[in-house]
Amino acid sequence: MGKSKTPANKAPGDKPKKDTGGKAKAKSKPDSTGEAAAAKPKAATSINVRHILCEKHSKKEQAVEKLTAGAKFDDVAREFSEDKARQGGALGWKVRGSLDAAFEEAAFGLEVSSVARPKWVEVKTGFGYHVVMVEGRK
Repeated sequence: MGKSKTPANKAPGDKPKKDTGGKAKAKSKPDSTGEAAAAKPKAATSINVRHILCEKHSKKEQAVEKLTAGAKFDDVAREFSEDKARQGGALGWKVRGSLDAAFEEAAFGLEVSSVARPKWVEVKTGFGYHVVMVEGRK
């Protein structure tokens, strides 16, 4: 009687799941289609980034609810963001090393999406609570 190397909850033909290492500090949230922004994007030296900055967690949660309901990222940013990037939350092209470390780690880990169908991540920094999306990578 030999031992099977296949766990009881897996079929023998199933491929093993990729280990992400659990290093991400930011919490990935689904986009309006329910897909998580968890796919590892190609390495980049700069990103075109938008964000929604809220001082209070409750206000950030209201913004996330609107995004989850299908609202466009730039419209939600205009309504909820409390910083100077109120033009739809656009921060423009940013290079590595030019952003808050936690914000940068979260933003550079995101895949590209559009304001109409955003894939975002939430992160807390010394500035407050951010909802971050990336529109381009170089």
